[in-house]
Amino acid sequence: MKLQYLVHEAATTLRALFSAASRRARQKQFIHKMDIMGGERIIDLGGTPHFWRNFPHKVHVTVVNLPGSFDPSQADGLDNVVCLAGNACNMSNFEDKSFDICFSNSVIEHVGGPPNERAFAGEARRLSERYWVQTPSIWFPVEAHTYVPFWWFLPAPVKRFLRNRWSRILPEWNEMIEGTTVILYKDFARMFPDAEIWTERFLLLPKSYVAFRKQ
Repeated sequence: MKLQYLVHEAATTLRALFSAASRRARQKQFIHKMDIMGGERIIDLGGTPHFWRNFPHKVHVTVVNLPGSFDPSQADGLDNVVCLAGNACNMSNFEDKSFDICFSNSVIEHVGGPPNERAFAGEARRLSERYWVQTPSIWFPVEAHTYVPFWWFLPAPVKRFLRNRWSRILPEWNEMIEGTTVILYKDFARMFPDAEIWTERFLLLPKSYVAFRKQ
């Protein structure tokens, strides 16, 4: 196996371990800040069933994601999770306030730039009066998708060089990277004017932002 594949696999493994711990911590904050009691009808925009496995409360979840975005077997044994194909920027098949809570974890930065981000935010707020939307912070030293330190601050030629290499050896992964943006705090807060913004921190550094409205 080529060195670049080995490095990518090692980084992916480390990220999976870190993500699992991060997911558990984020679940705990979600339950606490949103007063989750069990029985809530939740729509998860752009997520996967995996997030809801071993969730400590029995909630009823509708996961919406693009066709082919996750393996349906992730929902095996989860009788409280329904998976639907759809575009989270246009959820017109659901009426206003169809759910008790709208949830989204690290998705809004992938939808295709500011116009789609605003459409996504509008749908999250339309589908439920209560919502929880998370996005990574530009100020965290290790970028959450590339694993490259200070990715957003690298000179354009350096990023272009790296993306060209990734496009040859990891084309699908590179496509995801090229479709990822970063949302500044002020822009994120502007998209959710009726929300509180919680800054998730790791070693005192801002790791992500969560816009949430619990009632």
